[in-house]
Amino acid sequence: MDKLSLTRRAFVTSASAFGLVGASGLALPYYSRASQRPAFTHGVQTGDVDATSGMVWTRTDRPARVMHEVSTTESFANATRLAPLDTSPASDCTVKRLLTDLASDQDIFYRMIAADLSDINAVSEPIVGRFRTAPSSKRDVRFAWSGDTAGQGWGIDETGMKTYSTIAKHTPDFFLHSGDTIYADGALKDEVDLPGGGKWKNVVMLDGKRKVAETLDEYRDQWKYNMMDKHVLALSAICPTFYQWDDHEVLNNWSDSKDLSKDDRYKEKSIHVLAARAARAFHEMTTIRYEPSEPGRVYRKISHGPLLDVFFLDMRSYRGPNGANLDETLTPKSRMIGEEQSKWLKRELANSKATWKVIAADMPLGLVVWDDAAKKAGFEAVSNNDNGKPKGRELEFADVLRFIKTAGITNTVWLTADVHYTAAHYYNPDKAQFQDFNPFWEFVSGPIHAGTFGPNDLDMTFGPELKFIKAPTAEQGQNLPPSAGLQFFGLVDISGATEQLTVRLMDRDDNELYKVTLDPVRSA
Repeated sequence: MDKLSLTRRAFVTSASAFGLVGASGLALPYYSRASQRPAFTHGVQTGDVDATSGMVWTRTDRPARVMHEVSTTESFANATRLAPLDTSPASDCTVKRLLTDLASDQDIFYRMIAADLSDINAVSEPIVGRFRTAPSSKRDVRFAWSGDTAGQGWGIDETGMKTYSTIAKHTPDFFLHSGDTIYADGALKDEVDLPGGGKWKNVVMLDGKRKVAETLDEYRDQWKYNMMDKHVLALSAICPTFYQWDDHEVLNNWSDSKDLSKDDRYKEKSIHVLAARAARAFHEMTTIRYEPSEPGRVYRKISHGPLLDVFFLDMRSYRGPNGANLDETLTPKSRMIGEEQSKWLKRELANSKATWKVIAADMPLGLVVWDDAAKKAGFEAVSNNDNGKPKGRELEFADVLRFIKTAGITNTVWLTADVHYTAAHYYNPDKAQFQDFNPFWEFVSGPIHAGTFGPNDLDMTFGPELKFIKAPTAEQGQNLPPSAGLQFFGLVDISGATEQLTVRLMDRDDNELYKVTLDPVRSA
């Protein structure tokens, strides 16, 4: 890890004048260039990187032809030139591609130049990015995770989204964004009164952030806003982001049956129209891979060498309505991840040869999350607050947990965000109402830049034991601003020598709040 970390730091430092952080525009949202030349507007992103491939992304200020070069050296000696790709207003001038046939455990540098389609001789300054492919051998692995960006009215103040830069200091192999990547339903004001006096000032604003997102362009603006933050850009400069989504990419607590008839914020009342626009913006503005068998699919597996497979769940797109969550039998109405995704998860877990199987869930298993928190009515997450045998959505996850045990699948760890505080839960069948599963850990961490809430109650159906929690006190209240310091992320280290997995829960000032090391179960 030390050698790899130094390589990344050296790259950022050496590139600061004319490369990634300087001339690329990644330190600022826009180039300062003559208007006749095209420009890259929101830096670069990489994502969904495995041992032989990875996604790259950028955006131009006009329709342009983007030339790509790929190299294993920062100097771009002997670089491979790829076929150019064109940007157009149809995709908001974004462009992304999958780089393939890469060497494992290798630093990959890519460079892009844009030529104006209406004047092909007018070309931009180059923009440069980098990532490292996953290893094929058992080397140390480090990654970070968190969720919840620009929520509850807390946008980009003078400090900015600092937690992103704190994560970047740890030079992870990748950053797992656990959902609520934007707050499309979270309109921002220029100023917010702070408890106890003072004001929070959103010093960076877009018109598209002053109201809830309804049009495709307004959903796109939610993503552009986050990429106007220097800390977000700094992390993207050195670290791939693996995206999943939850509700706020569309609107709060949405499902296929969401009723907007009485929500005066929305002129567009169809949740299906809004979800379609939001999904298109999500896939345009991120480095998530395209799945031909189901275009727009979010759930997927990414392998990161022999020590780690990551299974990304989509707990939003296939769910039944948010209701009492007390169904006695498993039906499409009571499902949360859907029958096909459930089959996929079981199959991929059973086929995994990796030491550790990390299940990235956009919502927690054992925490009670209400659909209507004020009235404590309906349920947004898995648990139904009855502390009894599995019912409703719990049936689907009881089936998954039983399968993991029966199939002899070992070393599963669940990671999530969503509830806007950080915690460690140990699921103990001896304490559970449903006991046909092997014990496992679930770690919660977030928000990365949003209001801090909690804590939530635990439902004992699956026997969660609270091992650690950091959340607002009763005296502090709820919806604390990022400036209060209660912004959280998690770090996971897997040792190449021992194969142990260590989880650390961190805050935005880089304080370690909790640490636990898990020993792998060895196959007989």
